Amino acid sequence: MIGTVFQSDDVPREHRFDYWGELMHRAIAPSHMSCEFADDFWARQRLMELGPVLVWPTEHLVTGFRRTEKLVRQSDPEMYHLSLVLGGGLGFEHAGRAEAYGPSDLWLSDTSRPYEVHAPAGLGRQVIRGVGLDFPKALLPLPPAGIRHLLGRRLAAREGVGALLTGFLTGLEEQADALQPSDAPRLGTVLVDLLSAWFAQVLEAEETLPPETRERALTTRIRAFIRQNLHDPELTPPVIAAAHHISLSYLHRLFQEDTPGETVAASIRGQRLAGARRDLADPGLAATPVHTIATRWGLVRASDFTRAFRGAYGVSPTEFRAQVRSAGEPEQPRQGAVDAEPSPLRTRS
Repeated sequence: MIGTVFQSDDVPREHRFDYWGELMHRAIAPSHMSCEFADDFWARQRLMELGPVLVWPTEHLVTGFRRTEKLVRQSDPEMYHLSLVLGGGLGFEHAGRAEAYGPSDLWLSDTSRPYEVHAPAGLGRQVIRGVGLDFPKALLPLPPAGIRHLLGRRLAAREGVGALLTGFLTGLEEQADALQPSDAPRLGTVLVDLLSAWFAQVLEAEETLPPETRERALTTRIRAFIRQNLHDPELTPPVIAAAHHISLSYLHRLFQEDTPGETVAASIRGQRLAGARRDLADPGLAATPVHTIATRWGLVRASDFTRAFRGAYGVSPTEFRAQVRSAGEPEQPRQGAVDAEPSPLRTRS
């Protein structure tokens, strides 16, 4: 598991808001906090330290934050902060801009400048959902003058690298219990690469990124593309390379540099097998034929699927399903098998 979880219900009611405020002040740049419902506050938050990057998925009653010039002078950690709003609405004032934010909007702020987050009037006991991200300015390989153009702006990230970034942020919370502390530094690096690539794209300044940052961001986009298209039997290394306008040899080199010893084809096969295995163990899919499950994961040749499944898990797909039905613990994957995306049987018609 990565991160620590705060749940206000674990704290006496009269201390909940103050306790949460102290937690926030230790984690991010200090600010004055206020809430109409401080006497009966509710919040749930996870703090995940990914190397020098802090990610904090949060749900809390609508709260105001105000970082003043005085607080900036007293303490400036030299950080950028990114907020992704998932539910609710907020107003944000920073760097001479005032914007209203709703679901799927993002904003960027600089701890060296004052800011104010406030709730629109009349919201009542609304719960705000979102993800906060704090990282040292020095990690961003882009000119500060360019980043200043992004401060306080309402940023949309519904496609391209921005959509990949928001999906990555929300996925961290969903997968936090399955992740290991040893995963944290690498996840932090991936996040900074995605941020850098997205900001550079918004600023039309991709050429200013270091080559290694561009390559790591490209690798992340390619892996997301693979996960999203595992159901397609035509998903092959040449197709992937063409979709990203790179040569096949460059695609293989990216994978070797990212995960030495892993091939593109092996990654695809492992994720498909893991997805099929999960569906075979799903009671809700017990009536679905084995070959249908395999086909939905892009494994259209029954004999090839059976042979690959046995090679990965030591039993045939039919035998594995029988083990699950007999209430025995299913076999664990052999070394090299990896998890996959949610079942296409659940998400596709």
